[in-house]
Amino acid sequence: MAGPEPYLADPEDLAVLLKLPADDVRLLAALRAASRRFRGQVRHPVSLVTDDTVFLDGSGQRVLRLPAAPVRRVTAVEVDGQAIEGVKVRRQAGLLLHPSGCWPEWAEVTVTYDHGHDPVPEDVAEVVVDQARVIYRTDPAIQQITTGTESVSFAATAAVGITEQWRAAVEAHRLNRGDDA
Repeated sequence: MAGPEPYLADPEDLAVLLKLPADDVRLLAALRAASRRFRGQVRHPVSLVTDDTVFLDGSGQRVLRLPAAPVRRVTAVEVDGQAIEGVKVRRQAGLLLHPSGCWPEWAEVTVTYDHGHDPVPEDVAEVVVDQARVIYRTDPAIQQITTGTESVSFAATAAVGITEQWRAAVEAHRLNRGDDA
């Protein structure tokens, strides 16, 4: 399986904003952290993954939800080790329709497929760069600064909040919205 790229944005884009070389270790660490946060919130890799094999439980329904989308190509579907043909795919939603009934409820469904975006959508890359810039500039070791009679406290979690653009991009690319409760 070829996994996703480590970054959801081009290091050059962040380097320009920070006025640093694109191979700066802290810059790359911040970009990797922002990419991980975005992937965690949307619950899938976002960027292209090829030949990914997933093991799912049969749902007893005609439709089975894949853990990542968009689906680029399905190369194999098996139910309890037996290949099945004619499976229909709803690519953007990451759904598989059983060709002749329901996915057996107590069966293991194995799916090998390619999924994700290539290239990464611009709205995702933009918010990841913004978040990485904030992460790069946040020093979690600083808890309090005192100058003369004034004192200011910082909390790393407060300093690395999210923007409205981040929230909108996560909402637009998030999967499995039904299990938020």
